Amino acid sequence: MEIWHIPVVFFAGILAGFINTIAGGGSLLTLPILIFLGLPTAVANGTNRIAIVAQCGFAVAGFKRNGVSNFKLSLLLSIPAIIGAIIGAYIAIDISDLLFKRVLAVIMLLVLGLILWNPRQEGGGNSSSLGRRQLITAMTVFFFIGIYGGFIQVGVGFIIIAALTTITKFNLVVTNSHKVFIAGIYTIFALVVFAFNGKVCWEIGLCLAAGMGLGGWIGSHWAVKKGERWLRMLLTICVVAMVIKLSGLIP
Repeated sequence: MEIWHIPVVFFAGILAGFINTIAGGGSLLTLPILIFLGLPTAVANGTNRIAIVAQCGFAVAGFKRNGVSNFKLSLLLSIPAIIGAIIGAYIAIDISDLLFKRVLAVIMLLVLGLILWNPRQEGGGNSSSLGRRQLITAMTVFFFIGIYGGFIQVGVGFIIIAALTTITKFNLVVTNSHKVFIAGIYTIFALVVFAFNGKVCWEIGLCLAAGMGLGGWIGSHWAVKKGERWLRMLLTICVVAMVIKLSGLIP
């Protein structure tokens, strides 16, 4: 790693960590940068996981400090996501992610529709009450989310947000607190798979992790302070930008 790589990776990490915490899609920034620095696609994919774990850890701490957390429910939803992520990571070792990026553009439009429609009741947002049917549905959905997250990770934050707001009726602040916990936990297991197969560059990954950790901490406080209205607006902007990028309209 050359000396000029350090500030580039660090500041890209801050921005990506902030975006990932309050919305999603930060990996659209970090993955191209890692590839630009000379890392093979699979190695960039694995290296990016170090930073995601750090960002999620700081974000979880930030939400907890602001009184927005329910670790019991988050951990329960993480279990199927972990299993899925291990499967997805093994797939990612040998298969290109190009096709998935194209499909993701369509998925993001559907996610945007769910976010703007927001099919939840007023007065929702309780982070501790889930019915049995809701819990079973959520755990099933998170198994498949885990597969996707373990495979490529890009845009998984949007998918988690759409799933949680649709199934649980939680507001976006509570949803984000669960999102960063679940993503952080399953990413640890995905990282182990990438590392075991020699697909991680630890020097660049740790530098990126420092930036994303700081960005996650800032983002968690900003999310709680600004509330759902600002999160919804920023989510919309991020989704539209991601769709345009994945569609190839922006080189």
